[in-house]
Formats: sequence, C-alpha cells, structure tokens
Amino acid sequence: MITCQTFRANLTPNTDDVELLAHMRSCDACIDHAMSVDPDNFFRAIGGNEMIPPGGVDAFASEVMAQIRSRETETSIEHHVVLSWPRRFAIAATIAASFIGTMLVVKHENAAAPVAAQSASLITHHPSLVTPRTTKPVIETYQSQTATIIEVPAEGANVVMIFDDKLPADL
Repeated sequence: MITCQTFRANLTPNTDDVELLAHMRSCDACIDHAMSVDPDNFFRAIGGNEMIPPGGVDAFASEVMAQIRSRETETSIEHHVVLSWPRRFAIAATIAASFIGTMLVVKHENAAAPVAAQSASLITHHPSLVTPRTTKPVIETYQSQTATIIEVPAEGANVVMIFDDKLPADL
C-alpha cells in the first residue's frame, strides 16, 4: 500500500497504475485530489472487481453477441421489404393483364348473349331440332296409395308429376 503523498506525486491523467487506483478507492481524502487532476478518476474509483454479471463474463459476452445477431437480422429483413422497380413493374403488368383479360371476357359474354338468344328462338320455332335429354330415370309404371299423380298435357309428350314422400329425393 502506498502513502497519500506518493499517490499525489505519481497521479497523472488517464493513469492505469494498479497501486494508484487501489489507493484512490480506499482513501477518501485522495479521491477529491484525483478528481481535480482528472474527472474520469471518478469512474475509475468505482472499481469493478465485484461487478461480474450473472452467469459470468462468458455468458454475458454470448448474450451480447446474440443481441447483435438479432439486430443484424432485423435490419437485413427490413431491406428486403422494399420493392425494387422490376418487381413494381411486374406487379403493375400483372394487374393490367388481369384487367384487360376481365374486360375481354365481359365483351365476349355480351357478344355471345345475342347468339344464344337467336339459337333459343330457332329451337322454339323448329321443335324437330330439340332432342329430348333425360338426366333422371323414367318411371314407366308407378302405384302407390299415398302418392299424388298429376298429368300435364304438353305438345308431343305427356308430362307426369308424382308427389310421394317415399320416393328418393333425387328422382
């Protein structure tokens, strides 16, 4: 241990001498003198030998490095959010193509509507062009005590409607 006079004679700004710093931390009278020489000595007087982070220095260093990698990842992700001009152009071209395609479909449907109406009027005037198509089975005979059977006369064919709770729903 050094004396106060030796401490005051050897103290210089930004000193790293271990004996001087140890004396400064233990002597209250020399702390005032040390701060008048260099204000940073206030922080050097705090010490630090007992200030070990929980888990040790290695755990603290690995935690700091994990935070640095996390921040680097955050900034690298932010840079990819910005769309470059080729991507913007591709998006605009896709939107324009879908708009034009939609307009062509609508125009085609409007042009096809009169043709469909013409063919419908042609079929109604020429019943020989109509071929009967059945998607449901044809019932030749049906007998039931609870069924209601109605015959509807039509041109060229008789239509029979059967109302019965026992018939399947798709018939």
